[in-house]
Amino acid sequence: MRGYDRNCAFCRLMRSLAFTGVGMGLGCGAAYLYGASQENIMLSGIFVASVIVFGMQDTKRKR
Repeated sequence: MRGYDRNCAFCRLMRSLAFTGVGMGLGCGAAYLYGASQENIMLSGIFVASVIVFGMQDTKRKR
């Protein structure tokens, strides 16, 4: 039995959404524990999520 294509557009979208949720959780949680304002909590969550999503983008590419 042959598997399915794991690099299709839908699979990549779902992986990026999962990593975005994890990044938002980590960034917002850390900022909340440090006592940041609500605006800074959201900004740190967005920053951590973008670092995770865009940082994982080129890990499997051959150079």
